[in-house]
Amino acid sequence: MTSPQVLQVHPGDNVAVAIAPLAAGERVAAGGHEVEVRDDVPVGHKLALRDLGAGEAVVKYGAELGRTTEAVPAGAWIHSHNLKTALGDLHAYEYHPVEKAPPAAPGEVPTFQGYRRANGRVGTRNEIWVVNTVACVNRAAERIARAADAQFQGRVDGVHSFSHPYGCSQLGDDLDYTRRVLAGLIRHPNAGGVLVLGLGCENNRLDVLLEQAGDVDRSRIRYLTSQLVGDEVEEGLAMVEELVSIAEQDAREACPVSDLVLGVKCGGSDAFSGITANPLVGRIADRLTDLGGTVLQTEVPEMFGAEQQIMNRAASREVFEQTVELVNRFKQYFLDHDQPIYENPSPGNKDGGLTTLEEKSLGATQKGGTATVTAVLDYGEPTTEAGLNLIYAPGNDGVSVTAEVVAGATVVLFTTGRGTPLGFPVPTLKISTNSDIAARKPHWIDFDAGRLLDGSASMDALADDLFETIRQTASGDRRARNEENDYREIAIWKDGVTL
Repeated sequence: MTSPQVLQVHPGDNVAVAIAPLAAGERVAAGGHEVEVRDDVPVGHKLALRDLGAGEAVVKYGAELGRTTEAVPAGAWIHSHNLKTALGDLHAYEYHPVEKAPPAAPGEVPTFQGYRRANGRVGTRNEIWVVNTVACVNRAAERIARAADAQFQGRVDGVHSFSHPYGCSQLGDDLDYTRRVLAGLIRHPNAGGVLVLGLGCENNRLDVLLEQAGDVDRSRIRYLTSQLVGDEVEEGLAMVEELVSIAEQDAREACPVSDLVLGVKCGGSDAFSGITANPLVGRIADRLTDLGGTVLQTEVPEMFGAEQQIMNRAASREVFEQTVELVNRFKQYFLDHDQPIYENPSPGNKDGGLTTLEEKSLGATQKGGTATVTAVLDYGEPTTEAGLNLIYAPGNDGVSVTAEVVAGATVVLFTTGRGTPLGFPVPTLKISTNSDIAARKPHWIDFDAGRLLDGSASMDALADDLFETIRQTASGDRRARNEENDYREIAIWKDGVTL
């Protein structure tokens, strides 16, 4: 008796994915193959659809995931015990551009209700942000934001601060990275006003930080040096009130979705990430960029193994070469710190069925869809080009999404198979890869892409539903779970000297 409990992702795959736990002795069928299960196979894990020789390529998503370390019979469980990466270190790449058909005329371009700023950027929220230059005033910033959020409720969309442990005793790249992130927050369009709170003796000088913020409306910025006033909380509250009186005059207006900047990220991935949620987000990336919008993608180490496919989507040879530099620069970062380049996936990823970095990368990079890569950004650099932008940043959830936010993301799409409560300064829509985590953690999850697995929704229907969810969130008609839970955090990449 065959069972429909496995899925062959691509017709060329020689493995299938268990969409329910399998017991040894069961018979399963996928892609014209019928096999007897030889081992108990956990949900999300792989089994061989045919006999594989030692050293043979294991294929999923129509691409190589790695090589077997021993002969694997049909129906056997394939994981870390018999599969290893085939990746090396630094590579030379060739540009084989993919010809993409121009998008069809969209007809009426969808809109959302956003806040258009003086520099033309459009925010999805109208908040007051308290940005502190140094960790010494973290608690003061939190007290100001908490008191102001309660006092001025209803006049703006909220008042929030973002704690971090840096700003003092930093030199070189370390200090520069801190400044880049804080400058990106200061100029962000979701902030209708910003209070920059300093101590007075920190390396991260307030005047230099403001200069690095660049094109900002100085009438919407207040700054306070705590050492120079009596009660910094009282003074800060007074300054926030000034900002509220300005920002509360702002009103939402109809804006084309081309004014949206979406960040895309996966965290706590499982074997269904590359089957449900990430391809779904890829559909959104294609739709938005076809309409003239901007999508930001990072997690550079999770491009390793899938990077050639991304490089071939570069808009020009110049962008291709910048993408090569992005990838090889990050590999060199590992080598410079005497670390293995392919120390990935994480233990949680492996528990969920991901075995090699190639497998993780081929699933993770699907969040960018088939969109043309139009720009490559350095860490902390703002986006200026519509289309798919790649950002130099690590895979760490906190650091990478913060990098997308400071580059200009006004909504983040965050896919997860194992779940996380993490949230960021902007609405962070959590998209589950499976329905189980959506049912168990409804206070974390905004959208269930697992419906694709049980056949209750098609990919086209889910894409339409998610696009509307994004539009409603951007318009302020719904709040993301991270906003409801008040989970708003930043993480700054540390790569330098501390005194």
